[in-house]
Amino acid sequence: MNTSIERIVSLLPGATEIVCALGMGSKLVGRSHECDFPEEVERLPIVSKPRLDPSASAKDIDKSVRALVEQGLSVFEVDAELLRSLKPDAIVTQVQCEVCAVREGDVLAAVSDWVSGTPKVVSTSASSLRAVFDDITTVGQALGAEAIADEVVTRLKHRLDELRALTDAADSRPSVVSIEWTEPLMTSGNWMPELIDIAGGKSLLAERDAHSPWIRWDEVREADPDVLVLSPCGFDLERAAASVADLQTAPGWNELKAVRNSQGYAV
Repeated sequence: MNTSIERIVSLLPGATEIVCALGMGSKLVGRSHECDFPEEVERLPIVSKPRLDPSASAKDIDKSVRALVEQGLSVFEVDAELLRSLKPDAIVTQVQCEVCAVREGDVLAAVSDWVSGTPKVVSTSASSLRAVFDDITTVGQALGAEAIADEVVTRLKHRLDELRALTDAADSRPSVVSIEWTEPLMTSGNWMPELIDIAGGKSLLAERDAHSPWIRWDEVREADPDVLVLSPCGFDLERAAASVADLQTAPGWNELKAVRNSQGYAV
């Protein structure tokens, strides 16, 4: 393992989990405001924050995000002074979605005037399950843990293969709609349709390996899924569960198969 990387800051929850999966959690010295797993990372200094009220309703959060983007502003800001004081050797961020987490450009701007000790900036960019594995490899290579990254990817792929073997033998595949945002309505794209398929379901209203699409409520009613999953981006389990209130007043909610059969889940 490359011992030159001793201090790491992660600005993305998924990246934090990757760093820890590589056995380098003890080298983390800073995190984003949303990184909360594994639990021990919550003790780390927070070096980012949103430029909006994260406790607002889904509708108001969407309005704030759109207003910031229209002004050419980032949805998140990095505490450049704190970041410098942490003296990271590497910063892990993302380029997949500029409204979901700190973007690469903000990190580069925060370290642009560092005269010495400029950290390595590692960016993840996955929009598919295959690319998630590629990101693990990329982070492993950048942090000097390439062999461990290969082991992690192999282990994860093996687990998924075992799950596929189980679900392929199932008698039926329930249809699933996964909701990524409630107001306005968005379904879960990227890697989610493939994960649903591996888990034994049939994903509706979203394309595999494509960005999450905005949809109309009528499309959900027409699809009438067997299972409804609520997983609003950036929400913890409690807020995800509470977000059902955004949908319960929609026309035909009580007539949905998933609702009638108590097959709704918060994630």
